[in-house]
Amino acid sequence: MMDYLKKLPKVELHVHFDGSVRPTTASELLGQPLSDVKEAMMAPSTCHSLTEYLKRFDLPISLLQTKENIIRIARELALDLKDDGVIYAEIRFCPLFHTQQGLSKEEVVEAVLEGLSTVDLKTNLILCMMRHFSFEQNLEVISLAEKYLYRGVCALDLAGDEANFPTGQFAPLFEVIREKQIPYTIHAGEAAGMESVKSALAFKTNRLGHGIHIIDDLNFAKQYENKNIMLEICPTSNVQTKAVSSYQNHPIKTLFSLGYPVSINTDNRTVSNITLTKEYELLQKHFGFTEKEFQTINLQAIEYSFLKQEEKDEIIKTIKKM
Repeated sequence: MMDYLKKLPKVELHVHFDGSVRPTTASELLGQPLSDVKEAMMAPSTCHSLTEYLKRFDLPISLLQTKENIIRIARELALDLKDDGVIYAEIRFCPLFHTQQGLSKEEVVEAVLEGLSTVDLKTNLILCMMRHFSFEQNLEVISLAEKYLYRGVCALDLAGDEANFPTGQFAPLFEVIREKQIPYTIHAGEAAGMESVKSALAFKTNRLGHGIHIIDDLNFAKQYENKNIMLEICPTSNVQTKAVSSYQNHPIKTLFSLGYPVSINTDNRTVSNITLTKEYELLQKHFGFTEKEFQTINLQAIEYSFLKQEEKDEIIKTIKKM
């Protein structure tokens, strides 16, 4: 069954670059035992909080500070995605995290794009603003996205500690983004509840990173604007961060049954020690998702992707050949 699921043509809309560094590569570059590196990079099956989960990014970010390392790790991520049956991926990260040893933010973006370009896989970058950043720092990310828009960058995201930096306080940023007409998604409804979801929706996004706590207000969830909102769902990650109590209690099947477009994602391939194929296997095991439903989910994902329509049409053909 795993071989069958691996061959399914998949779309991944929510995968973090710095959360998906191969442990073997980190071990080699650091000259540290693989077991120690895995302990530092992989989160436990359940964390005390999202904050604990986010600590697993410290080591990979320390590695992603040179052009050579960034190119290599981007190439390896593209290879891993392709091996996992992914036919299109939107990879997200914050370029400002990778300027600690002298690279400019432009050099960081160009290094990631160079690494990805060496693999025959269609990808785009989503640049992350961070909740703990100053307004000025996030403006830098916005300007960078504007500079590379449709040249390897497809959108912006707001990421980081949702519980301690409420979504609603970022309204001024999204005014700028809408003025510049840059597509965007927002992490919301993961570590915080309905208030975060409603704030994100008030910013006129039609994609939510995670978004699972929309289920907390079932009446709202049932009635929301014909459900025209893509939920970028990462089930294993949600269990680890305690966004949900267990895999069996994940709301993905309920949300899908309500008619919400959902996409299935890894979030962080290394931090969560997961592949997209494994995620599909778990969804099949716990919720009985069928071949047809997986196809529908991938068709929805590509429709809500940040690609131009003619590019979407080509990928839709591949998915429908399944």
